[in-house]
Amino acid sequence: MPTEDAARESQNDELALLGLMQLVSPALPIGAFAFSQGLESAFELDWVRDETSLAEWLSGVLEDGLTRCELPVLARLHQAIDQGDSEVGRKTLAQWDAWLAATRETAELAAEDSRLGASLKRLLNSLELMPSEDSLPPLLPAQAGYVTLFAYTAHTRGVPVRQTLLGFAWAWLENQLAVACKALPLGHTAAQRVIERLRPALVTAVDQALSLDDDELGPVLPGLALASALHETQYSRLFRS
Repeated sequence: MPTEDAARESQNDELALLGLMQLVSPALPIGAFAFSQGLESAFELDWVRDETSLAEWLSGVLEDGLTRCELPVLARLHQAIDQGDSEVGRKTLAQWDAWLAATRETAELAAEDSRLGASLKRLLNSLELMPSEDSLPPLLPAQAGYVTLFAYTAHTRGVPVRQTLLGFAWAWLENQLAVACKALPLGHTAAQRVIERLRPALVTAVDQALSLDDDELGPVLPGLALASALHETQYSRLFRS
């Protein structure tokens, strides 16, 4: 028979897993479905035209973008929150939140991060999961972006760092494939084949992200930045980025 402590730990692990599933679910009402992160423009430019070119595009964004930017910073944000409401923790959160904002190379990418962050904050407030605003100074930056709010939510749910990064990468992949299914078009079976191809790459990306030092961080995505900039004046659009 399991001990009471073991049973409690198992229950906490299961609750954390369910909390992560809730956070990465396409049904989470924060409006992520409205953004394509430049992918819609890549379709218009014929850079991405089918299942093979889509998988190659996503592999490149994962390797040169998420692995070097969102994922390692997400780990740093999670660890800063773990320090509690301290001056060091607040400064670290503010530093990396501002760093992420500075990496957004177009108005659309910046707006996506800030709007998703604001939407997630409103949802957390409605679920009574945000830290009390009576505490001065507040733990989170006033205009915290989506990645920072994601890290806070995962930490609040008791999700470990590595699983937090895997969940974030999975949510990104699912959203990109949803974009492709709507706008390429891409069949749902083809989307599942792309998932099968990239699932091991998500694990590798997390491994690499957790090994990077601060001075090794920074996305290298000129193609995505160009696609996003062109999307701002694209004649016909389904998505906001």
